[in-house]
Amino acid sequence: MPIFTPGRRWQPAYAPFKKEPFGTRVLISIEKLTKGPAFGCRMCGNCLLQETAFICPMECPKGLRNGPCGGSTEEACYVDTTRPCIWFEIFERSFKMGREEMLLEVLPPLDWDKVGGETWGDVYHQAKEVGLGKVASGVISRDKEKRAEVWEVVFKPVRQPDWWEGDSKYHAPAYDEPASELERRLKAGEFVVTSEVAPPMSTATGGLKRNIDHIKPYVAAVNFTDNPSATPRMSSLACSAICIQQGAEPVMQIAAREVTRTGLQAHVLGASALGVRNILCLSGDSARMGPSPLGRSDIIDIDAVQMLWILRRMRDEGKYLDGRNIKFAPQYFLGAAASPFASRPEYQALREEKKINAGAQFFQTNLVYDAEGLEKWLNALAKRNVLDKVYILVGITPLKNLRMAKYMHEQVPGVTIPEKLMKRMEAAGDGAEEEGVAIALELMEAIKPLQGVNGFHLMAVGWEEIVPRIVTEAGLAPNLAAETSAEPVAVPA
Repeated sequence: MPIFTPGRRWQPAYAPFKKEPFGTRVLISIEKLTKGPAFGCRMCGNCLLQETAFICPMECPKGLRNGPCGGSTEEACYVDTTRPCIWFEIFERSFKMGREEMLLEVLPPLDWDKVGGETWGDVYHQAKEVGLGKVASGVISRDKEKRAEVWEVVFKPVRQPDWWEGDSKYHAPAYDEPASELERRLKAGEFVVTSEVAPPMSTATGGLKRNIDHIKPYVAAVNFTDNPSATPRMSSLACSAICIQQGAEPVMQIAAREVTRTGLQAHVLGASALGVRNILCLSGDSARMGPSPLGRSDIIDIDAVQMLWILRRMRDEGKYLDGRNIKFAPQYFLGAAASPFASRPEYQALREEKKINAGAQFFQTNLVYDAEGLEKWLNALAKRNVLDKVYILVGITPLKNLRMAKYMHEQVPGVTIPEKLMKRMEAAGDGAEEEGVAIALELMEAIKPLQGVNGFHLMAVGWEEIVPRIVTEAGLAPNLAAETSAEPVAVPA
């Protein structure tokens, strides 16, 4: 186990993708021999130890560089239960050291031209540019602010290259008119409902269209998942295009597991051209949750926070990641997932604030079965003064039976079902479906008045026919009965 990183080495160090000069190879070897035992260093060449409380984030099996996934827990990593969640450890140490605000900075994806190389050379060259004498005097200074200032001028250019320019500030959308009907309704103060329709597992679209037609009068927008549980289905983009043809507004999901930085930018340009105006950015379930044979699970090219940062800049600044200008920039309403119960409320609130700063305008939360626990998370968000910067749609799933409840509680990362609800489902017997609907309605009634809640996101998990009943019995149908305008927007040729 590394000395400073509380997790066993999950993978060996990277090797360079190019031949380096002899002097650089020596420096690489020295850095590997020292930082390997100390930090579990994988030689990513893009070191972030200054920002992550000196715990290497590359110990995360998903390779996440901006915070935990929705499956973060105090007990263990859900991908590899023999290891701790490395991001939980980073958050815990950062809060103890009073360095938690440093975790808000949006950090770049790996520059694979540097992977396998060293970072010390970059630090030395930056220190030389600032002035070695100035840096040395600042490092040994007794003035805490002066030391921090010197560290910043040396390390920030190293970790924040010109092509990224990440920061820890909130970036408001650079447009006035709503990009989508969903955004218009939320801005108008409506309490909205969105719902998922499961993409088909074949090329047949009849059931997909029927489900869309069945629920569209009751919801503001329809979500389409992007290969949930790492299991292939029809793409969210294709389902979203069909949804527009059916006269409903889609929310297209993009799982970081499925895209590279190049693919992401191409994907959203195509989606925008087809009229998709709502995009939900997710890290995605680990490939380990999918069917055999196991896909590569060690690296995600970009995480959800980086996706938000890239897409916000494409929309608001009209720029590709590489700095090229986009003549006709895409338009969309950006969303992200939130996980109120994955970890401690104060940790999760900081994680959600980072997503808001990066570009998230709305959240659709993981499944919620505890209104009191949700309120604690909302209070933690309120303490960080972000509730006025994001719309929150709380995730609700009606339970069909006890088996489903147990699976959700035991197997789905970030989901907890209280024992009293488990007992209700067990006692219901043959009436479990009705009991599940009753529980969903009770939760919605308890959650709706909470501060910061702007609507519900119904995840029926293949039970789409129940959505109209739940929306109606929750008293939300009258505000949503009008058909939404989801016609494709003309794009200049």
